[in-house]
Amino acid sequence: MTNRTRTLDVVIVGAGAAGLGFGVTLRHLGIENFAILDRAAIGASFLRWPRQTRFITPSFASNQFGHLDLNAVCLETSPAYSIGVEHPTGVEYAAYLRGVAEHFELPVATGVDVLSVARRAPHNRFRLETSRGDVRARFVVWAGGEMQYPRTGGFHGADLCLHYSGVTSWNDLGGHERCIVGGAESGIDAAVALAAAGRRAVVFDRDEPWNRHGSDPSQLLSPFTRMRLNSAVDSGRVTLRGGRAVTGVRRNGNGYRLALEDGDVIDCAEKPILATGFVGSARIVRSLFDWHDEYSPLLTENDESTITRGLFLVGPQVRQGNLVFCFIYKFRQRFAVVANQIARRLRVSTEPLEWYRRHGMYLDDLSCCEDACAC
Repeated sequence: MTNRTRTLDVVIVGAGAAGLGFGVTLRHLGIENFAILDRAAIGASFLRWPRQTRFITPSFASNQFGHLDLNAVCLETSPAYSIGVEHPTGVEYAAYLRGVAEHFELPVATGVDVLSVARRAPHNRFRLETSRGDVRARFVVWAGGEMQYPRTGGFHGADLCLHYSGVTSWNDLGGHERCIVGGAESGIDAAVALAAAGRRAVVFDRDEPWNRHGSDPSQLLSPFTRMRLNSAVDSGRVTLRGGRAVTGVRRNGNGYRLALEDGDVIDCAEKPILATGFVGSARIVRSLFDWHDEYSPLLTENDESTITRGLFLVGPQVRQGNLVFCFIYKFRQRFAVVANQIARRLRVSTEPLEWYRRHGMYLDDLSCCEDACAC
């Protein structure tokens, strides 16, 4: 990046799993005039994970047998092979992503903050204002991460809590017991990590995710998390309190008091942990999308904005109807769908994408996602 205006075919915003994986797809299509921009570093969201946090999906070097590693962002790679870990930490996975960027010679520019995105006449190209000059592009692919955008509202006093994303290491937190608001993946991960550090944790969630059953992994605790939770509960260090939501938090002397929706109150000596998820980075360009709800942009069947032609979304915020593509092994299947649209409009051959289809990396028939498991 320089201070002069550059004109590109495609700008990818975000150098994480989605941005780099999509960049490799463009490479396979022979598209060269593109850039991947990130305000921080390659894999920045993963570098922000607490040190004890690990991938809930396992990595296996199974490419040789025609099964792509669940945590791979592109064909011909495997985190299990390159870093030798089944459930990588964030730091380990960021190292894998740096290897992908280097091997495929991806045009990544870090330390570039995208300040605004607008579609300009008369040529209907995008103009991106960045911290290092303006960029013009025919297409923008939004691939920003989530860890930098925690969901911190929801009830009075939420600002008094410590959000999951603000923890560097669970071992470094003081006190003997923590109250955790939210019992999905991040909340249970926090509770398990605190138990492993010799502390107690009490988890509050009205919907009791730990008791939910179904076939969609986006709506359930992963087997990896459930296994660790069962051990932590059996140890007596983790208590699950479902059926009632936390409606407020206030200071109570040197501690905190949690109000529950049935009128009950719980006193906590230490700052409560907020494990309420993330809002996603697409909110930065909120006006360029129509929205299904506060957190989910509306998309065409090709993951393009319904109101801004040429703006696409890849990554964990992608939704198609009731289908949620929040895991790497799910959202990577949509890279080829977006790349197909861009290649056709650039009049580039889409034949390489058949390779993606043969390896389960081209999911354009969503009817196959509706089946429930028999057992």
